Amino acid sequence: MHPRGKMIPIHFIDYEHGITAVDAGYGRPGVAAIHLLIERGRAAIVDTGTVHSVDGLMEVLTAKGIRPCDVDYVIVTHVHLDHAGGAGELMRRLPEARVVVHPRGARHLIDPDRLVAGVAGVYGAEETVRRFGQIVPIAAERIMEAPDGLCLQLNGRELLCLDTPGHARHHICVFDGISNGFFTGDTFGLSYREFDTERGEFIFPTTTPVQFDPVALHGSIDRLVAMGPDQMFLTHFGRVGNPGRMATDLHECIDAFTSVARQAADAGRQRHARIRDGLARVLLERLTEHGCRLARERMLELLEMDIELNAQGLGVWLDSSGFAH
Repeated sequence: MHPRGKMIPIHFIDYEHGITAVDAGYGRPGVAAIHLLIERGRAAIVDTGTVHSVDGLMEVLTAKGIRPCDVDYVIVTHVHLDHAGGAGELMRRLPEARVVVHPRGARHLIDPDRLVAGVAGVYGAEETVRRFGQIVPIAAERIMEAPDGLCLQLNGRELLCLDTPGHARHHICVFDGISNGFFTGDTFGLSYREFDTERGEFIFPTTTPVQFDPVALHGSIDRLVAMGPDQMFLTHFGRVGNPGRMATDLHECIDAFTSVARQAADAGRQRHARIRDGLARVLLERLTEHGCRLARERMLELLEMDIELNAQGLGVWLDSSGFAH
């Protein structure tokens, strides 16, 4: 269901190795993906979308012949609500599944009130419910904490969980040796299909509130690429190739974003607007270099939400890092 309550068609993309990206219906199509892995009749889900996403995901499971009792794991890369907001409602429908989450994130799934309050501080209480739904807590006994190096077994298929801070301190990425790919949540940035050109996919980082740490994020990106993956499965959105080139682009863009923030640090009440304008300038320049032929107005429309949230997160980073005066 669309965040505004209107039913939309369920879209999904089947990749190789039993991997499917299910559109979470978050905003426009192609913004957020739920990744489904099927291994000889058993299934794992990586990220859940919002409460509004659950009905559509269950439809896809049924279409693929996967019963609720066939799902072993619901893995949330981190507990931001566009990634984990639907986890509690989904667990109501999957009797055998366990939720896998970073140790720092587990308490927020058991008692989501503080997490929801933080999100409401950004969007407002009414908009938070409209956008994400009523968040359902999860019983502690159904939660599996995933410290760095935890290896899950999905019917013999190994899924390796790595601690990857930078976007959030409670973030994990999941390596799948069968596809030689990572499920990256937000650690490996955002890549919308509208920006694809003959040069390939366009990628940029997410610096949303409240735990953005550029040094940690650089390190996490390097750690992922050092394992030599062939592909990355991004929550925003779907599969991208050429991880080495993508990592270079992300490193450059992280540095450009933090430079924009530092230059605006002393701007007082104009700080947020200056950061927003600087981010828009960086992204439009990089998109033009990438060969994107969309009109400037259309590019800004597609980037509007990310520019706003990234600017907010960079402001928090400035305050916490001592750049603000």
